Amino acid sequence: MSAQKPSEQPANQTKKFGKGERVIPHHSKRAKKFYPAEDESKPKKVRKSIKPARPRPSLVPGTVLILLAGRFRGKRVILLKHLPQGILLVTGPFKVNGVPLRRVNARYVIATSVKVDLKGIDGKTVEKVGEEGYFTREKKQDKAGEEAFFKQGEKPEKKKVASARASDQKAVDKSLLDNIKKEPMLLDYLRSSFSLRKGDRPHEMKW
Repeated sequence: MSAQKPSEQPANQTKKFGKGERVIPHHSKRAKKFYPAEDESKPKKVRKSIKPARPRPSLVPGTVLILLAGRFRGKRVILLKHLPQGILLVTGPFKVNGVPLRRVNARYVIATSVKVDLKGIDGKTVEKVGEEGYFTREKKQDKAGEEAFFKQGEKPEKKKVASARASDQKAVDKSLLDNIKKEPMLLDYLRSSFSLRKGDRPHEMKW
């Protein structure tokens, strides 16, 4: 087989002007006469490497946490598992305080000294809930323009919880509820919401 020849670069022309010489570059190497009116955006080079998140030593699975932000702020929840990038998987349980299985940022929780025994919990369900695509929302089918126009005055439809999520919630909470009922006053503690009043000093409180 014959070896492939390297791509030949266009040669420059050399012109003589009296005693001097001048090198004229090939037309493909010349500067462009026109340039875009707007600057072309170039992606920035990110030199920082993504480091794995280090959980706080107080965030141990089974610890009762207080949520500080979001829809359920002030609620007490139970930590089930650490997820990548500082995300925590928690549950209320749902029957106790209405908090379902959800992900929360570790920065917006307070870890208490109360711990719940996770013995007997369904590990396969927890692993399934902790996967990336579990909490993604389903794409809504866009309504036709005329149909949407006539439904403006109607009440919005209630969101229906998927049957798979409801069964996963029951499977996780079943053993948790049995362990919670064994501890005195723990059920009432999880039901109560956390709040600060005038004169309270959170830096002096024992969590």
